[in-house]
Amino acid sequence: MHFLIGIIGLVIVLALSFLISNDRKKIRYAPILVMLGLQFLLGFILLRTTVGTTIVSSLAGGFDALLDFANSGVEFVFGGIANKGSFPFFLNVLMPIIFISAIIGILRYIKILPLFMKGIGLALSKVNGMGKLESYNGIASAILGQSEVFISIKKELPALSEQRLTTMGISAMSTVSMSIVGSYMALIQPRYVITALVLNLFGGFLIASIINPYQLEDDELVIEEDKEQTFFQMLGEYILDGFHVAVTVAAMLIGFVALIAMINFIFAKITGLTFQELLGYVFAPLAFITGIPWNEAVDAGSLMATKLVTNEFVAMTELAKGNWDFSARTTAIVSVFLVSFANFSSIGIISGAMKGLNEEKGNLIAKHGLKILLSASLVSFLSAIITGLIF
Repeated sequence: MHFLIGIIGLVIVLALSFLISNDRKKIRYAPILVMLGLQFLLGFILLRTTVGTTIVSSLAGGFDALLDFANSGVEFVFGGIANKGSFPFFLNVLMPIIFISAIIGILRYIKILPLFMKGIGLALSKVNGMGKLESYNGIASAILGQSEVFISIKKELPALSEQRLTTMGISAMSTVSMSIVGSYMALIQPRYVITALVLNLFGGFLIASIINPYQLEDDELVIEEDKEQTFFQMLGEYILDGFHVAVTVAAMLIGFVALIAMINFIFAKITGLTFQELLGYVFAPLAFITGIPWNEAVDAGSLMATKLVTNEFVAMTELAKGNWDFSARTTAIVSVFLVSFANFSSIGIISGAMKGLNEEKGNLIAKHGLKILLSASLVSFLSAIITGLIF
């Protein structure tokens, strides 16, 4: 029965994507079918075998080491501000962006990043039928994160069209950063994190190909070189870029999270239920079409809504408490759904990061913020449905 419901859910997600498409006539179906097939194949390998677990865990360990280095600098400047045992979001999540930005600058300066951009962009574009830069952006988002990734293409931003920026926004919000994968693995099973990383990568391309289709007349991935800069001039520029992005994202987050808190308060006063709780009931049918049994759908829908309204960490923490009487299959579906940046505050993060680098392009991303969020949410549902069909 769950298999039939999952197939129906798959059709619904693809139909919704088609319904809100910018230009249905430009949709290319061959790459979409290829990516859907790859999702099922790779999902099967990751969920039914241990292949890939060691590699991804090693990568996560590498990023944890980078964050330890970053925290050395944060501790030197801000040491003593945070209470012992606390986890200030600004210090622990945003400030390390400065160090990651410096690493990006160094990799670009020594020509490794441009080579990676061209290679990955070319390889993935053959599979997804999209532009090389969009293809690079998809995998770079999964490695660097939804704010840091735009630093890596900051030289290319001025030449990008509105449609290409929207696709990049969808890719960035559909994935998660390798720098925090280790934190996710402490809350949910590592294989679900790995599965979500892979499924969301191709799912982001797939959904974007339906919702935001376009054809490129010129698909040259031209990586602009840093000219007439010494190593330390370049390093200073990228460090300041990282700081600008971190502070801008912090400001956008403060505004978005506060606004959501106000909306929750207003709904609670009027209806007796918070906006988040009401979304839980709304999400119950959506949880059901992923293949979750109806008797578990309301609780699962509540976690899905929590992730949408707040963030994935809050929802994962709730799931990890173990207060839910979920089957192993429901746990797998919910876990994969939670591993993405698709939530309201991410609109602020992405547009804030872009504004920190290019005001005009940041405004374009903000303009399409809700559509990007809807697209990224459909990616999460697609990954959850495929997980339910395979598990």
